[in-house]
Amino acid sequence: MRHFRLRAALMVGVSTFAVQAWASEPTVVPEQPPFPAQGKITYVPRDSILEYKALPEYREPDWVTEKFVKTGKLPPVAERLPKEPLVFKTGNMPDGLGVYGDTMRHVVGGRPEGWNYSAGQTQGWGGIDIEMFECLTRTAPLYQVEAKDMEPLPNLAKSWEWSQDGHKLTMHLIEGAKWSDGVPFSSDDVMFYWEDNVVDPNVSPLNGATPETFGEGTTLKAIDANTVEWTFKEAFPRQHLYSMAYGTFCPGPAHILKTKHPKYNKDMTYDQYKNGFPPEYLNIPVMGAWVPVEYRSDDIIVLRRNPYYWKVDEAGNQLPYLNEMHYKLSTWADRDVQAIAGSGDFSNLEQPENFVESLKRAASETAPARLAFGARLIGYNLHMNFSGNGWGDPDERATAVRELNRNADFRKAVTMAIDRKKLGESLVKGPFTAIYPGGLSSGTSFYDRQSTVYYPFDLEGAKALLEKAGLKDTDGNGFVNYPADTLGGKDVEIVLLVTSEYNTDKNLAEGVVGQMEKLGLRIVLNSLDGKQRDATNYAGRFDWMVHRNGAELSSVVQNTPQLAATGPRTSWHHRVPESGELDLMPFEQELVDIVNKFIASNDNDERADLMKQYQKVSTSNVDTVGLTEYPGALVINKRFSNIPSGAPIFMFNWAEDTIIRERVFVAADKQGDYELFPEQLPGKPGEGGPIN
Repeated sequence: MRHFRLRAALMVGVSTFAVQAWASEPTVVPEQPPFPAQGKITYVPRDSILEYKALPEYREPDWVTEKFVKTGKLPPVAERLPKEPLVFKTGNMPDGLGVYGDTMRHVVGGRPEGWNYSAGQTQGWGGIDIEMFECLTRTAPLYQVEAKDMEPLPNLAKSWEWSQDGHKLTMHLIEGAKWSDGVPFSSDDVMFYWEDNVVDPNVSPLNGATPETFGEGTTLKAIDANTVEWTFKEAFPRQHLYSMAYGTFCPGPAHILKTKHPKYNKDMTYDQYKNGFPPEYLNIPVMGAWVPVEYRSDDIIVLRRNPYYWKVDEAGNQLPYLNEMHYKLSTWADRDVQAIAGSGDFSNLEQPENFVESLKRAASETAPARLAFGARLIGYNLHMNFSGNGWGDPDERATAVRELNRNADFRKAVTMAIDRKKLGESLVKGPFTAIYPGGLSSGTSFYDRQSTVYYPFDLEGAKALLEKAGLKDTDGNGFVNYPADTLGGKDVEIVLLVTSEYNTDKNLAEGVVGQMEKLGLRIVLNSLDGKQRDATNYAGRFDWMVHRNGAELSSVVQNTPQLAATGPRTSWHHRVPESGELDLMPFEQELVDIVNKFIASNDNDERADLMKQYQKVSTSNVDTVGLTEYPGALVINKRFSNIPSGAPIFMFNWAEDTIIRERVFVAADKQGDYELFPEQLPGKPGEGGPIN
């Protein structure tokens, strides 16, 4: 592949001070405007949330006992539970012990590819995968745990201990737990996920898990059916416990998935493995609280309670309390509308275009839903593809764009040409959006404003930087051209990847197009649906992309390796081609070194200082171009109980997990007649519908 070299003016690393005659000097990011109506978090000790223990007796809905246990279709509930089930403590439940019954009605804009989460299939988002797949550890409820007590909660791994030298971690899996079809869960499921999905280079799990997610050189082996052992290069890398939570270590049912994996079935291809469990394949075994029993294309997904679910309350009631989950297949904007109107029950109000109207409607005493805003934890960045050695197999045009992306003056020109105030106001008026230059979210405890470098909006200064980089409008059409020896001096044309499923993403992308046009850059939108957009991102087939921030920027301790190119497949915008190596720029190597030190450190003061360094290096070098940042609001029907105060819609994970749905309930006098399959349970894997 031919690589173009632009003239010397495009060389990386030009000092900021060399362009002070043209451009505004960088400064500290402005303080964010105050924002009222934020929910208050009640902090609790980590060990007050749950424990594992045997109880004297266990209960379940009466209809399960009458219709399934007494008729011999199911063993008694005590035999379906582990030796020591996970027990949620009553003191941490806002409304105490619940009662059985009712449905939670979701509305989602995604569409399911199928149920093979391990091989990268989306289930349609909106909380579907979160309630189906359980992970080794759990982080979402940690928003209510103070930093000094912070460590992931146990989940499928009920406990763990470190070796004396800190290089080995022994994890004890919950003993006697079963998949929703009654097959025992064991270390076989954990090892299949690790060896045949995460480590297998032909498979890409849904949320981007790679071997490097858990530390370079990390290995995992089974000791026995209920024990696995991790071996790390670093000593005591407790940071990796966060990567063992959603969404990077959530095992699938090995006894089902192996039947179509090429390693175990030579007649299958990897494509057949990934797509072998389409949405029409019902009753896929899960470890989560609900099982998919109905799928109607472009209409609805229905999930029913898992009779083998391995969690209970302190009275011995097998969870979940809710019998059924609905996912109406519509649009993400419609989710907000229906939740506010009462025809839907739950929404993460994350699209600011809906904020004002939602607040007005929720203010009425007769409004069916309650609405509470959290901190500014939703942010958007513009990511530039930094790979200069072939990730995504770029053509001549894309190769030239990447050389620009790797040029410091070019990146600074782009960030200076973004009028973030106007960009935010184009989404919503009022004190919702804030100027965000990139880097860590202002809502995380690791954020330090003084370490956040901001290049103020300065269009003329940005144009001067482009000219200094050798980009001028030589044909007079309003767009800058390459030098004559690059692409024949054509206009600089950049393709911007964006999802078509969220209005906010599309509106921000269109705003970038307009503002870059004023700078003299021609931006062409590549608008794809969610699954195509993800595939295009992972494959490296993009110049720029609009990307909503992940947990690594909002919590720092979740998915931490994704903060930099710490491995060949960890960064969102700089990965390696097949059999290639990372071609890191000097500042990227600095970020990698900082992140690796952070992961290896267990000193809270040192970790805080490292993130200050990270923020300064990231924002001063424009690792990403920040677009805007704003709060989200949890919208939930008032009939639901056990909704914790101040639950953010996104921090360690989305609010669907944060509120711990398996212990959410509806009081008997508030229950509605919404169940589509009352008094029915999931059928056999692959068979149609539930059983009565």
